Amino acid sequence: MIKTITVAVDGQGLHDITDAIVQVVDEAGWYEGLCTLYIQHTSASLLIQENYDASARHDLEAWLNRLVPENDPLYTHTLEGADDMPAHIKAALTATSPAIPIVDNKLALGAWQGVFLWEHRRQGGQRKIIIHLAS
Repeated sequence: MIKTITVAVDGQGLHDITDAIVQVVDEAGWYEGLCTLYIQHTSASLLIQENYDASARHDLEAWLNRLVPENDPLYTHTLEGADDMPAHIKAALTATSPAIPIVDNKLALGAWQGVFLWEHRRQGGQRKIIIHLAS
């Protein structure tokens, strides 16, 4: 089964999309299998991360922004703004397609894990994610 969802984001940061993915798995009624996610963008990524304490997500964002700063004089791809090339680099360094087992009709996430869309651009927008369920 393949389904595409669109997620609206209001800017840079980690956006929890766990409930949207859980809803697709629930509707499919799969007892066991694999849920593969794929984001169709080059300046955002997907990851499984801490969902309990927001400071972990804040620290990740701050660390990656320090690692890949805006306005680096080495960037030549600058037509779309100061945050565009850093967003491409951040997406290259992180995941664009995680896979999660489905066990007993549920995502086999740990107690403190959630699925996040990591938006690397400052402006908001729509992001498309393909969800593929396989047995």
